[in-house]
Amino acid sequence: MRGNAKIRAAVAALAATAASAALAAPASAGVLVKSATDCDAPVASQPFARFGDGASYKLVGDGGFESGAAGWTLGGGAKVVAGNEAYDVSGAGDGYSLSLPAGSSATSPTVCVGLEEPTLRLFACKNSGLLSTMAVSIKVETSLGLVVTVPIGVDLGGDWHPTLPMIMVGNLLPLLPGDKTPLQFQFTPRLGGRWQIDDVYVDPWRRI
Repeated sequence: MRGNAKIRAAVAALAATAASAALAAPASAGVLVKSATDCDAPVASQPFARFGDGASYKLVGDGGFESGAAGWTLGGGAKVVAGNEAYDVSGAGDGYSLSLPAGSSATSPTVCVGLEEPTLRLFACKNSGLLSTMAVSIKVETSLGLVVTVPIGVDLGGDWHPTLPMIMVGNLLPLLPGDKTPLQFQFTPRLGGRWQIDDVYVDPWRRI
C-alpha cells in the first residue's frame, strides 16, 4: 500500500462523486470493454523511485513506444521518434518516444483499472511553445455505452521530467475492490508547441 495520505484522501472524496455519476460501464458490452486486454494481475516495477515515489506501477500497453505505438491511436502528426526519455526507467535498451506536435493527439490502448489503480504518471518533454501545455484526459464508457472524455491533468512542460501523479477518477467507477473498468488515456498539446511523451504508467497501489 502507498503511504501518500493526500492521494488517498482525494480518492476517497472522489468516490462519492463517482458513485452518483452512473458512469459504470456494463461488464459485457461496449467498445472499451471489448477491447480491454490487460485485466489480469499487472507486472509491476518502481520507475519513479529515484524521484521520491516508491509506489509500484504497471506500464500501459506499449507505453514505452518501443513497438511503434502498437495499439495506440495517433492523429494530427503524432508519431514515434528516436530518442528515449532521459532516465531510461523501463530499460537502458529503450530508444523511442512519442512526438506530439501542435494539433496532434494520442490515445492509449484500453486499460483496465479499479480502486487499486488511482493514478497515472509518465515522462514528458516540451520542445517548443512557451505557453503550450499538455492536456491529459481519460475516455470512459457510460452505462448507455457512450464514450465520454474527462480531463484529469495538465503538464506545464520543461526538459524530460516525470509528471505529477494524476488522479484518474474513472478508476472509482467499479466501486468494489477487485472490480475493473476499461478506459483510455488521451494526450493533447494545447496552445501550440511540440511535445514528447514516454513511459506511460498506471499505479496499481501495491508493492512488488
